[in-house]
Parts: sequence; C-alpha cells; structure tokens
Amino acid sequence: MQHTNEIEIETQDDIAILEIRGDITALSEPFLNEAYQKADNQGARKILLKIDQVPYINSSGIAVLIQILAQTKRKKQLIGITGISEHFKKIFNMMGITKFARIYDSVEEAMDMMARESA
Repeated sequence: MQHTNEIEIETQDDIAILEIRGDITALSEPFLNEAYQKADNQGARKILLKIDQVPYINSSGIAVLIQILAQTKRKKQLIGITGISEHFKKIFNMMGITKFARIYDSVEEAMDMMARESA
C-alpha cells in the first residue's frame, strides 16, 4: 500500500482538475486537503477529482473524500469525480457520495457536463 499521494492541479476554463495518484487512505488526508485548498485559493468554483491512477481506496479514504465533498458543499462549489471502477461507482452510490458529486465516465464527459453547470 502506498502511503503518499501525488496530486497535480490543472485548470481548464473554470474547472480545477485534481489528478490524484496513489492509494486513498486516512494517510491521504493532508495531501488531498492541501490540493483542495490550493484549488480553492485559486478561486476554483468547479472541481474534478480524477482518480484513474488510484489503485486502492479503503473506508478511511472514502471518509477523506467525504470531507472534501463537505467543504465543496459549504462553499457552494460544483464537484465531480472521474476514473473510478464500476465497483467503486456502486460503493459511492451506496454511501451517498453521488448525492454530492457526480460521477463521470471520462474527463471529456466531465468537462463538457461541468462547463454547462453553474456552481
């Protein structure tokens, strides 16, 4: 299990894309919070979590993601997630994550759909 994350932030139009690499666990919290804060400080109103290079997410990692979702909700930001397996789509749906973040099949779909929505 990898205990660090690499997160690149890329901005396209008004969408900040956080490309996450590495397992998402409780140990990911400082990395994800730092990346989110950086995007927020840059004025991002729309955030896309790209997690296609995340091989493993445990329950603590899901809790960390929920913390990020809660922050975006408080700040009235739009958030989406792309790059997750069918297995995690089901889990995210069961956990209610899909009530706060839309799941997209590709970055292209996310960019297209998020560009049409207002935060």
